[in-house]
Amino acid sequence: MKLSISLFFVFVLFVSCKKEKQATNTELPEMALIKRIAPNHASQFIVEIDKISEEEDWFEIESKNDKIILRGNNGVSIASAFYYYLKEYTNSQITWNGTNLNLPKKLPALKTLVHKKTPYEYRYYLNYCTFNYTMSWWDWERWEKEIDWMALHGINMPLAITGEEYIWDEVYKSYGFTDADLSTFFSGPAYFSWFWMGNLDGWGGPLSQHWKDTHRDLQIKILKRERALGMKPVLPAFTGHVPASFKTFFPEANLKQTNWGNDFSDTYILDANDPLFAEIGKKFLESQQRIYGTDHLYSADTFNENTPPSNDPEYLSNLSSKVYEGMKSADPDAVWVMQGWLFYSHRDFWQAPQIKGLLTPVPDDKMIILDLASEIEPVWKRTEAFYGKQWIWNMLHSFGGNISMFGRIETVANEPAKALNNAHAGKLKGIGLTMESIEQNPVLYELMTDNTWRDTPIDLKTWLERYTLNRYGQSNTDILKAWDIMVKTVYNGQVIRDGAESIIVARPTFEGYRRWARTKLNYAPEDLLPAWDLFVKTIPLHKDSDGFEYDLVDVTRQVLANYALPLQQQITTAYRANNKADFDKYSNEFIALIDDMDTLLGTRKDFLLGPWIADARSWGQTEQEKALYEQNARDLITLWGDANNRLHEYSNRQWSGLLSDFYKPRWEQFFATVKKDWNNFDQNAFDKTIKKWEWNWVTARKDFPVTAQGNAREVVKALHKKYRNRIQPITAKMQPIQYNY
Repeated sequence: MKLSISLFFVFVLFVSCKKEKQATNTELPEMALIKRIAPNHASQFIVEIDKISEEEDWFEIESKNDKIILRGNNGVSIASAFYYYLKEYTNSQITWNGTNLNLPKKLPALKTLVHKKTPYEYRYYLNYCTFNYTMSWWDWERWEKEIDWMALHGINMPLAITGEEYIWDEVYKSYGFTDADLSTFFSGPAYFSWFWMGNLDGWGGPLSQHWKDTHRDLQIKILKRERALGMKPVLPAFTGHVPASFKTFFPEANLKQTNWGNDFSDTYILDANDPLFAEIGKKFLESQQRIYGTDHLYSADTFNENTPPSNDPEYLSNLSSKVYEGMKSADPDAVWVMQGWLFYSHRDFWQAPQIKGLLTPVPDDKMIILDLASEIEPVWKRTEAFYGKQWIWNMLHSFGGNISMFGRIETVANEPAKALNNAHAGKLKGIGLTMESIEQNPVLYELMTDNTWRDTPIDLKTWLERYTLNRYGQSNTDILKAWDIMVKTVYNGQVIRDGAESIIVARPTFEGYRRWARTKLNYAPEDLLPAWDLFVKTIPLHKDSDGFEYDLVDVTRQVLANYALPLQQQITTAYRANNKADFDKYSNEFIALIDDMDTLLGTRKDFLLGPWIADARSWGQTEQEKALYEQNARDLITLWGDANNRLHEYSNRQWSGLLSDFYKPRWEQFFATVKKDWNNFDQNAFDKTIKKWEWNWVTARKDFPVTAQGNAREVVKALHKKYRNRIQPITAKMQPIQYNY
């Protein structure tokens, strides 16, 4: 009798699971995603969620009864199946910079079932810096698109730090802090990344209650959607960063005063041994969990780009133990997710004893290390795979949000799978994207995420054939030749850490670079010209391709950006030879080049300053608040901080509007000053004067176009005709530059 009852319950469980598996509810979040992306074709898909088949994430695709069945164990798997189908069976592609969804009315059927599973438990996404260099002003509409992109590309572990200022506000006010006490604590919205990491306080503020409230609500939406699709967001934890006014409320508290590069005011870190550390850490997580929920993953980074006060492993062990215990006290299931950037940025300090000291106190299954720049310097190889901790192989790209064609494309194609199959890789559990900005170089991100559903290296040549077919709607010999050239030039990833900037974005100088306008290329600039020729040649074949148009503009932009340096060298040569005629000739050509680049970039919304400014202002309720956000937006991409900040140009952008309104008049003033003081030009005196002009620009009020203008293809053809035969002779005259960075 007992056996019969048991069999009955097994049967009921089986039937209930089958019903769940075969659900076709049109209200499923996975179906909603499909409707957002392909509304006219959504009825041709059926979604089946099967949560009990395998531990690893997996998906299947098959045709049945005139429908495309998308089957998987969660929403991310279903979305990945959907995107796999679009790419492999309809030659489609969805990127930030060009989408090709030219779907036939009747979608093609599959001849055989497709089954894929991922060897990576975690697919991590985002860097603290991304939230400002790209996402500072995003609203729900933009976030919704990004979450869809994440799901399509297999992301299941996104960093989620929007709205954290609301939690901090609530926690400190619970101790009696007032808005006045916190007015110098919260940064402006463009600087949250570095505020959250404890690098700065107050810069770009004050922060309104309206911002805190609206971004609390935005974070709730973000997390709800991410979780509905099966993602497990990573939320922040307390690392000791407290307001300067903390001393007033807790005069006996043990605080450490620190400074991030001497460009901002000091910040204060509560010592981990102080009883308040555990108390505040617990209260923070409890408040966060009550408002935002939790998936038990917490980001906490101690000493981000700051050197600890002691290199004693015991001190470091005690610190990390306290941070982890603070998490655990509020959430017994807490897992610490740590960015491994400090092991790269301050590698002289973080030797084996110090790294072991920091990591050892936390149980191996309660910590995940992000090897933040694996494609640049794989820290896992010099730390015995982080001494037994779980870790994730990441691609760190696009420092500062600079506009530059760059990437280690062959590394991205090969190294994740090589690490996965390396006997010394320890507990490698995932792959991830930890770029400082997005909405650029889409090829790198399509390639990196294509590692998700495979455990072998990617054959780059074959992959690019499919990539160009999906991106442009067709592939041909000329465009494949162009990409072969780009693999060997802009995407070869050799010599330099990240993409080169153009001398145009540098504070004007006769030198070949300045601190954050790093002009050193990883290829000879003339070697990119044949790729430009081939893109221009194939314009008639790609009249309706959005992705082709973006790449056409980007390649043209890169060629012209490169050309600025040899042109600037001719200006320098003329000045030093006392040749005023050549100085005028080449300086006029330099200004014309900036104008031409501005016109070119104005043809694509991807390269406009206008939306960045308009989106910033849109969050303000009052004119004063709108002006503050506009200043935040202008400052981050130019001076970064105040007029004397050493980070000026770190986040430079080659954007239409910025070229014509900031870089061009700055160079015009340089040329005018040189001519006026021809025999006595003083670079230091000019810098002092131009800093005042730059700060006036940062604090100015002006709207810029928010929509593209002109025909990109026609503009490119005109620029190719104008510059193609000029570039090589001038470039050939370049003298070697002695770079010392």
